[in-house]
Amino acid sequence: MGTANVEAVWRIESARIVAALTRFTGDFALAEDAAQEAVAQALVSWPLASPANPAGWLMATARRRAIDAIRRRTALQDRHVLLAVDPAVDEEVDLDKIDDDVLALMFVSCHPVLSREARVALTLRVVGGLSSEEIARAFLVPVPTVQARITRAKKTIAAAGVPFELPPAGERRDRLGGVLSVLYVIFTEGSTATSGDRLLRPDVAYEAIRLARSLAALQPDEPEVHGLLALCELTAARFPTRTDPDGSPVLLEDQDRRRWDFAAIRRGLAALVKASTRGLGPYGLQAAIAAAHASAPSVEATDWDRIVVLYEALGRVAPSPVVELNRAVAVAMASGPAQALAIVDELIALDRLPGSHLVPTVRGELLARLGRRPEARAELELATRLCANQRERSVLLRKAAALG
Repeated sequence: MGTANVEAVWRIESARIVAALTRFTGDFALAEDAAQEAVAQALVSWPLASPANPAGWLMATARRRAIDAIRRRTALQDRHVLLAVDPAVDEEVDLDKIDDDVLALMFVSCHPVLSREARVALTLRVVGGLSSEEIARAFLVPVPTVQARITRAKKTIAAAGVPFELPPAGERRDRLGGVLSVLYVIFTEGSTATSGDRLLRPDVAYEAIRLARSLAALQPDEPEVHGLLALCELTAARFPTRTDPDGSPVLLEDQDRRRWDFAAIRRGLAALVKASTRGLGPYGLQAAIAAAHASAPSVEATDWDRIVVLYEALGRVAPSPVVELNRAVAVAMASGPAQALAIVDELIALDRLPGSHLVPTVRGELLARLGRRPEARAELELATRLCANQRERSVLLRKAAALG
């Protein structure tokens, strides 16, 4: 069994292994370190003799590593004695019966004592099974930065005495938003990279979808979990047509909708139905907007009036300048650019999105549609200077040049 197979098993099983080890040892950082050591051992051992039960092999090896580490800690000698005689440690672990532990792992890695960057890095590491190198590539930061964030996050969790347990139902619901926001940040970075030379980072986006599916299975009665999953599935359905073979962005109106992932659309629509059980929340509303796009045969045939209404509803439950800007785009399609320009100009007057390339991008498009070409070109040139993603910048440059 080669390196790729080891990595595949680890990606699938890592969350359950780390969760089980944390339950056994009571030490989140020790559990993750022991699991990583087991993977390192697998890379050496499996090419020589493949185990019949790879997940069980990793669990058993990581458990032994954890016990060895505890033996080396004289201050934890009493804990070692308890582990040594605890029959649960010596029995085979049923990895299919620790869903609550995996859910607890998600809540620990997304704990409010951590910064957003730390939550993202720790979640991808311990729940997603990504290496520090993979996380660094995804977010275009140096590997040492990622490693430092993960190390600080573990120390912060330990110092704060965060227990490895599911929060009580009421607190869990309050903290669920933090877990969802981390998955949303991961997916958003994968679906439109904030910087670099790639528009899409599908591996990152699909990792967020995998985690969202796990969370939906573990929390089936939470509508917003299904709302986020629906949003991710419906957005990812368009990935096959969002870029040319060379990686250049393809605008929505130019995409071949026959190449959209209709299986993902069906999954997204099914998740949206589950999200609608008690009225749509912020993620559910965004998913409904994505569904309106996914269900339309063309840009012209899209129900833009419905999308405007959905953005208005989203603005009431989760107001933000980005929501207002997106509403302006929908208003332009439904009612014309003049009304939309007023919305954008109000955002500018209130300085709601300072430094963002999105505002001059939208304003430039609206001015171009109104025939105010010199002003439109100036706005698009400003957008190119503010845009950190090279692929998006190239599109803006072409649009500015076309305006003479």
